[in-house]
Amino acid sequence: MSWFAVFLLIPLGFILVYSLGRRGTYGGVLFDQVDIRNYIRALDPIYIGILWQSLKLATLTTVSCLILGFPIAWLLAISKKPWRNWLVLAVVVPFWTNFIVRVYAIKLLLSEQGPLQALISVLGLPLLPETLGSGFFAVMLGMITNYLPFLVLPLWVSIEKFDFTQLEAAKDLGATRVQSFFRVLLPQIRGGLVSGMIFVFTPALGEFLIPDLLGGARTMLLGNLITEQFLKARDWPFGAAISILLIALVAVALALGGRAPARAAGQSKEGALP
Repeated sequence: MSWFAVFLLIPLGFILVYSLGRRGTYGGVLFDQVDIRNYIRALDPIYIGILWQSLKLATLTTVSCLILGFPIAWLLAISKKPWRNWLVLAVVVPFWTNFIVRVYAIKLLLSEQGPLQALISVLGLPLLPETLGSGFFAVMLGMITNYLPFLVLPLWVSIEKFDFTQLEAAKDLGATRVQSFFRVLLPQIRGGLVSGMIFVFTPALGEFLIPDLLGGARTMLLGNLITEQFLKARDWPFGAAISILLIALVAVALALGGRAPARAAGQSKEGALP
């Protein structure tokens, strides 16, 4: 509990206190009065638009990782050794390199002189737009490639624990594949599914490095806005207020997502044999 207080609650308290101050003339924070204008300022349509852009990108990243990650997790669960070991290795290999190196690899891949453009030129296909390496698509690709393992691994663990004979029993009872998926498989892997989605959505919502390196000047997210307020504008109170709002959004997402594993566990216990 003491570690939790020292490394989370106390820093969070400092951020909250800063958010109630006001910016000095030459930067810094003044605490001469309690000021909530930073939170009111955060409701400006410009910042609401940045919030919406961040939510949209985090949601699209999570959904894309789910679509791509589910088949990978399924393949990991049904594979036998030694193929499973090689597949797991392929999933975790990106973690062996630095995060910034992985982001720059995406930038190089999509650049005008990159290998993708060279391959398309050799095949005689129309070249990709020059702006492809710096914009929304590049940011999306960078987010997906960097956060995909965070969804695959917990989902794989849940699928691996699933008793596949239940699908055969459902088929014998006349259930279609769609019915078997939603009524038999999904309720029992919901915990890992929701956990993986939270692991992707939470960091994606506050991500600032990938949009900064791949988005150019056209992609502004909450993480970039907070960084600029602290490091460039030197408006720490406003940056702290946005940080508190971002933490509140993440807390709400965690609270809503945490209910699904709890319900799944309750359903499993109710359906268990005495």
